[in-house]
Amino acid sequence: MRCPRAINGTEPMNAPRTVSPVHLIRSDEEAIAIATDLARDFATTAAARDRDRLLPWEELDRFSASGLWGITVPAEFGGAGVSTVTLARVISILAAADSSLAQIPQNHFYALEILRSGGTPAQQAHFNRLALQGRRFGNAVAEIGRRDFTRATRLIREEGGLVVQGRKFYCTGAIYAHVIPTLAADEDGKQVMVFIPRDSEGITITDDWDGFGQRVTGSGSVAFDRVAVEPDWIVPFQASFERPTPIGPHAQIMHAAIDLGIGQGAFAEMLSFIRDRARPWLDAGVERAQDDPLTLQGVGEVAVRLRAAEALLHRSGRVLDLAIREATEETVADASIAVAAARALTTEAGLLAASKLFELTGTSATLGDEGRDRYWRNVRTHTLHDPVRWKYHAVGNHTLNGVNPPRHGAI
Repeated sequence: MRCPRAINGTEPMNAPRTVSPVHLIRSDEEAIAIATDLARDFATTAAARDRDRLLPWEELDRFSASGLWGITVPAEFGGAGVSTVTLARVISILAAADSSLAQIPQNHFYALEILRSGGTPAQQAHFNRLALQGRRFGNAVAEIGRRDFTRATRLIREEGGLVVQGRKFYCTGAIYAHVIPTLAADEDGKQVMVFIPRDSEGITITDDWDGFGQRVTGSGSVAFDRVAVEPDWIVPFQASFERPTPIGPHAQIMHAAIDLGIGQGAFAEMLSFIRDRARPWLDAGVERAQDDPLTLQGVGEVAVRLRAAEALLHRSGRVLDLAIREATEETVADASIAVAAARALTTEAGLLAASKLFELTGTSATLGDEGRDRYWRNVRTHTLHDPVRWKYHAVGNHTLNGVNPPRHGAI
């Protein structure tokens, strides 16, 4: 196991840069076009980053400068306010090229949705402005070793003001972030989200993510040692789930987009390999691998699954947009069920594509230097984020018994 690396606010060499200028994206179509161009470039070096575990600092600066991190900022605050369908497409496009780069902003967009649902107008104006300026929001939500999903991190009132004390794990993107939205329990035991500047005194970030997939997401640990915070950094979190809000399905649809994108990337790699390098099985009686009838059957199976998963993803985005425009018990439940269905199918389609990549190409596709194993490792790791079996349960219980899914902030 590699040795973890610690980063703290006293080491400016390791702190994220603030990029300038940042492009202002003005439409859904422009967001998709820019994501497509970036993905084309990111794909050329994705295997090397994964193989050597090279943290993507330069790529993230280009990503931030592109304006894509600000695409969900509402028009009233100067952003494009793109649809959720577009957000999911942008993420899947990037995930096909480099799934770690696609996952890093997931918590950024999640934090902006929490802000939209529960922040004051002043908070929304401030943090949305930061997003448009290229600031990246990370994540310090989960805690390891707590089977009941409660949080030990506390927001404490001391004589000199408020401080945060605790330790977090699975902090995707925190290493690269300018602001770290942190989940803590206040004095009343209510969970709040505290938008803490990355360079605050008392923060230590440890690069100790050692999973075999999604290797450069920066999903390590963050420790808070009496970190001073301001009241206007605190946004209600638990209260946003005591009423219907689309926060949950909004977080989940981005995960579905990542899984779809990995599957699409694996599928494109498979098609290229079959056309250019694979050999047909001798019993097929054909000269080219692309004429092997069982290879054609396998390719068709993956194509159908991916297209169905994409259709469900886009449908769930449209349903979720309705809930964002008008959040009611019914619209939020419909969005949660639609996204659950998309998550179920994108999980299975992504895993199928990554597995068939090798089954239909042969042993030479496993050569280590070429890095095709990253598709399977990445999709297998990311699809473990939360169990797909519970997505089927939610859909089944709603369909058969009319039971709405629970509202919670699992990301």
